[in-house]
Amino acid sequence: TICVAELRFKLILQKKINTYKMKKLILLIIIIAAFPICALSYTSDSNTKQTTASPDSKVNFRLFQTNNRWTFLKLDTRSGVISHVQYATGEGIPMEYPLNSVPLASGENAKPGRFFLYPTENTYNFILIDQIDGRCWQVQWNIDAENRLIERIY
Repeated sequence: TICVAELRFKLILQKKINTYKMKKLILLIIIIAAFPICALSYTSDSNTKQTTASPDSKVNFRLFQTNNRWTFLKLDTRSGVISHVQYATGEGIPMEYPLNSVPLASGENAKPGRFFLYPTENTYNFILIDQIDGRCWQVQWNIDAENRLIERIY
């Protein structure tokens, strides 16, 4: 009778161990299956659609999207003058303010399509290029005036 009781105990213990192992396996499968779902649910910080500037070189103005959902940069393609344009919804206030108000080209030299902005990995920085003579500037937009700049790259 002791052997039978011992055998029963071992069988019950083995069932519990198998149940525990099965629960661990199921949990592991759930975690592995959930990882790709979590990874796919990640959204970028910008929540904006990617737009491409018009390839038409005869336009006088272009809007360039930033990674900030409310902010665009308006470029005068003739002079290189750039404005920060911010739209608003609800209680917000739309606004436009200059990043650089001094033209980089003027008179006969100010031709449509002369200047173009290229985004960088940094949300606040763009590279402005003069497509005629190759000059470049670092353009940094920001809500705070002391953090805005346009600086020639030599």
